[in-house]
Amino acid sequence: MCWCAGLKKSKTKRKRLPKIKMITQMTTNTTNTTEQDQAFMNIALTLAKEAALAGEVPVGAVVVKDGVIIGRGSNAPITLHDPSAHAEIQAMRDAAQHLGNYRLVDCTLYVTLEPCAMCAGAIQHARIAKLVYGASDQKTGACGSVVNLMAEQKLNHHTTVTSGLLADECGMMLSNFFSERRKQAKLQRQ
Repeated sequence: MCWCAGLKKSKTKRKRLPKIKMITQMTTNTTNTTEQDQAFMNIALTLAKEAALAGEVPVGAVVVKDGVIIGRGSNAPITLHDPSAHAEIQAMRDAAQHLGNYRLVDCTLYVTLEPCAMCAGAIQHARIAKLVYGASDQKTGACGSVVNLMAEQKLNHHTTVTSGLLADECGMMLSNFFSERRKQAKLQRQ
């Protein structure tokens, strides 16, 4: 069961779901990660914390080229009234502005949560060379959990994917955020 189990809202009363457990073993491939990868993911985690403080789902992302961060993003669809304002999209927009090019060739994207289909498509269109993500997303993950757009042979660009880097920390942040949100909703109902 993943961090987002039981989040679907329903008008009918349902049986209480068991406590949420994170899935981190899915396609975990952290054998090729370095200390530098961990440092960049920690920066993405900091951006995710900023998103949480703004009331957004805590997801953060950075785009790196030649060992330098050229783009940063945190989830902001609520704040910006923009359904496409996911952390990955925000980071890629920032990086594209930095480079003056929509193609982000030879860049690596670090993100705390497995990208959805929209973000996976944008990653491929931007020609990101490598994707490194933390927690798997069993509801909308498009890099191996629900579907794997990165492995689709019919597509003309393929991004290398490393999953599970700091997955426990990334998943715990999401679990804590939604747990707190449920507590607040329960208090408001009383």
